[in-house]
Amino acid sequence: MKQFTQLFQAIDATTSTHEKVRSLQAYFQIADPADQVWALYLLLGKTRRRTITSRVLREVFLQVSDLPEWLFQDCYAQVGDSAEVIALLLRDVPLPAQERHDRPLHQWLEQIIPQAKAAETDQERQQLVVSWWAALDNTEVFVLNKILTGAFRVGASAKLVIKGLAAATGVSEPVLTHRLMGDFTPTVEFYQRLTSLEATQQAPSQPYPFFLATSLDEAKFQQEEPADWLAEWKWDGIRAQMIKRADQVFIWSRGEDLVTPQFPELVAALEPFPNGVVLDGEILAWQGGTPLPFNHLQKRLGRKRVTAKIMAAHPVHFIAYDLLEEQGNDIRDLALSDRQARLRALLDGTDSDRIHPSQPLAFESFAELAALRSQARQQGAEGLVVKAVDSPYLVGRKRGFWWKYKVDPISLDAVLIYAQAGSGKRANLFTDYTFALWQGDTLVPFAKAYSGLDNREINELDKWIRRHTLERFGPVRSVEPSYVFEIGFEGIAQSKRHKSGISVRFPRILRWRKDKPAAEADSLETAQALLAQFL
Repeated sequence: MKQFTQLFQAIDATTSTHEKVRSLQAYFQIADPADQVWALYLLLGKTRRRTITSRVLREVFLQVSDLPEWLFQDCYAQVGDSAEVIALLLRDVPLPAQERHDRPLHQWLEQIIPQAKAAETDQERQQLVVSWWAALDNTEVFVLNKILTGAFRVGASAKLVIKGLAAATGVSEPVLTHRLMGDFTPTVEFYQRLTSLEATQQAPSQPYPFFLATSLDEAKFQQEEPADWLAEWKWDGIRAQMIKRADQVFIWSRGEDLVTPQFPELVAALEPFPNGVVLDGEILAWQGGTPLPFNHLQKRLGRKRVTAKIMAAHPVHFIAYDLLEEQGNDIRDLALSDRQARLRALLDGTDSDRIHPSQPLAFESFAELAALRSQARQQGAEGLVVKAVDSPYLVGRKRGFWWKYKVDPISLDAVLIYAQAGSGKRANLFTDYTFALWQGDTLVPFAKAYSGLDNREINELDKWIRRHTLERFGPVRSVEPSYVFEIGFEGIAQSKRHKSGISVRFPRILRWRKDKPAAEADSLETAQALLAQFL
């Protein structure tokens, strides 16, 4: 545990990408493989159920300390993280004498921590946790608490972790990225296959790393030759890969979630395809040849079983963008034009009403491309994706090959009515906001937003919130309805769950409208009229 905690401290102590990678490389060169694979699992944020909730940890701490709960809550309000608050406060709490020891990380995760789940009583669980705290230093306690609650995060992206591992093992970053797609069981055997310099056989279900578009720079792109590019609609669905291997079908989301059970009709549509096929595309709620609002798709997500009734009410479709594997061969290095020609030939040979290829959109100038973009919402799309016809299918975001050219967000001017402190580094600042629209003389909440202001604006608004609080509801403050903000969002839909009757997709603050009094903010009627345009 100590070695892993030192790695955590080294990463947390610097903003230098080079230093983070160097620390990761050093760890993967000297740690035991049984520890390395668990460290990799934690650093990549792979799904891990929490062993103990933050609430239970807090109760254990309050029972072994003399600290009143109100004071703990005040400390939490300053720090914004229960795991860190407990680790800091334990410095002044006399715990039962316990021999300090440095058990390896894999032993903690495979043998020690699971004891908490097996504990038969709350008292037995409390004694275990206290004994663990007593055997560790404060930073180790913090790391342990984060692991226990399933909330371990570190200041290094998956890309940096893979870069450090590549430097330590000599295996290239693209190969490691591919081998790490999806979940994995953190065993020494897996780690040896992962870091082998020889080709390893992939599991039938394993997807490829997704290639992502970057935002288009209009000024630079106008210098490009239109014939070298093709445009497609940027659909607002779930980016996914559909795989047919070993007579089985697998569907992976871009977030590396296996979502096969949620789309049985797509599974049935891919089953007649030959083995060794991987399609990259978008899952959309779809009816009558047009996409449905995203909230239809949300009805399918997270379900272990999808009924015939749900399938009928929220039908789905797969728009295929690309062919990544053909007859079991990885064809990602081929030009996009070649891959898409093979995709069309494959789909022409099937009789599926659930899977169709994306249709290229012709343009001969940037003005024509911009005109296409302006039509996106009428098509139910977010904008365009513009791709170089000779581009290979790469990993992650690589500038210069694929561009996203999104329409400007929909927006409404709304009044700030509630504020709540953030978490982590923003625990001391009010950064989570609720906005409302007018309905007659009443303000009705319609959206929450957490991003869009710069640090100067956040600090200015935080000071104002503290001086103009009307009421407190736990961590939430009601504030004077004085300030107007332009709230941007990607979509709007009807909602029975919200008091306003509408829900918006990806809300964020576009600007602080200091030029506009609260009385001139938009109304719920304006939002409903906006909604009618998208129905």
